[in-house]
Amino acid sequence: MSAESRSDSVQGRTAIVVGSGPNGLAAAITLARAGVEVTVLEAADEIGGGTRSGEAIVPGLVHDHCSAIHPMAVGSPFLGSLDLERYGLRWAWPEIDCAHPLDDGTVGVLYRSVAETAAGLGTDGRAWRLLFDRPVAAYDRFGADIMRPLLRLPRHPISLARFGIPALAPASLLAEIFRTEQGRALFGGVAAHAFHPLHRPLSASIGLGILTAGHRYGWAVAVGGSQRITDAMAALLLDLGGKIETRVHVRSPRQLPPSDITMWDLAPTAIAEILADRLPSRIAKAYRRFRYGPAAFKVDFAVEGGIPWTAEPARRAGTVHLGGRFAEIAASEREIHAGRMPERPFVLVGQQYLADSKRSVGTVHPVWTYAHVPHGFTGDATEAISARIEAFAPGFRDRIVGTSTRTAPGLAEYNPNYVGGNIMTGAKDLPQLLFGPRKTLHPYDIGIPGHYLCSAATPPGPGAHGMCGANAADRALRCLHR
Repeated sequence: MSAESRSDSVQGRTAIVVGSGPNGLAAAITLARAGVEVTVLEAADEIGGGTRSGEAIVPGLVHDHCSAIHPMAVGSPFLGSLDLERYGLRWAWPEIDCAHPLDDGTVGVLYRSVAETAAGLGTDGRAWRLLFDRPVAAYDRFGADIMRPLLRLPRHPISLARFGIPALAPASLLAEIFRTEQGRALFGGVAAHAFHPLHRPLSASIGLGILTAGHRYGWAVAVGGSQRITDAMAALLLDLGGKIETRVHVRSPRQLPPSDITMWDLAPTAIAEILADRLPSRIAKAYRRFRYGPAAFKVDFAVEGGIPWTAEPARRAGTVHLGGRFAEIAASEREIHAGRMPERPFVLVGQQYLADSKRSVGTVHPVWTYAHVPHGFTGDATEAISARIEAFAPGFRDRIVGTSTRTAPGLAEYNPNYVGGNIMTGAKDLPQLLFGPRKTLHPYDIGIPGHYLCSAATPPGPGAHGMCGANAADRALRCLHR
């Protein structure tokens, strides 16, 4: 079909997008660029889902609400096609991407450069280069393949295989190629971003994806806060003729105006509840049984002078992982997956202000943290997070100016897609990582003509990259053209 005939085929067609996270906005933009009249409906007072920012503690001090560090977004094929710089989006990078201090005073250090990272890992440098040299060099060729459903004929099979074969392994098995605690912990801390037991098959995949994309594009932050990603996408959508309405909580399909396409940027269980018996029974059953993983417990700190890390590289790192040795990380992830709160949980610390100094107010800096906790955890992990930081930065508590806490239930209230506080929008186990919410080659279809699922529950999963929404909208347009 020619571009002209495609344009004619969508003339006068309309679409509703329910949910305005980065995937909802990506779906809306994809449809609007094709000529479809799009309206986005958002239940909250402001758009953005997990990609929002605000001044929670000190006026002028900018904290990201959830999504904060963006190695997958800065190199996203979809975002890269939008020229969002015209709408004010700017990226910035810290000097060091990530540091992982250990109890013995040593530290694993992740730089954007594979060579520089390898040089710092001593005897593990060769293994790090073996794992990442070729995939990073080829990332622009096969990156689009890993940002689509995995069960597709790849466009670059050889490059993808070099990345994908190690990704099939459990993270605990792949970690054995490293001889030092620093190498194993540095890899394990990134693998733990999956909120999944590290001894399970495919548990290495998300960590390898983040590391490969990060080595290619860096662990960037959005200047001014992650909200700037949302703002830029929304501005583009409005320029394309799209509309956005907030405070519209869709509880029934009867609330929606007639449209040719309906995109759902929601958790599968929410769609099963809203659409009820309109869904084919097998799909409704799959959506109701959709599994959610462990949760996050988030604490933002305002810190005078920043965190006094003992390990010097941590003072220059945009992200610091506090998980200890690989064995400790793996044990902690097993505990939370089993519903038990570990005494020393895995904690991520974001120091976005090191790349974007305007987030700070004078010498008071915003520090973003969260701990991995069990699904639906109702306790308070604030002290556990503070203790984790204090152990590697004595005197940290004395520098705290203020805190803002969001519990696991609070995260679910903030963004209903985070069921039980699970910010991944679903457990990233083998079936759901491969297929999404149900076993099908078309994970964006929900069994009702013209209706599509576009949330992070679908491939390629969570992040501010927008690829779930863009892929789902591409599927919708292909069906519309038939």
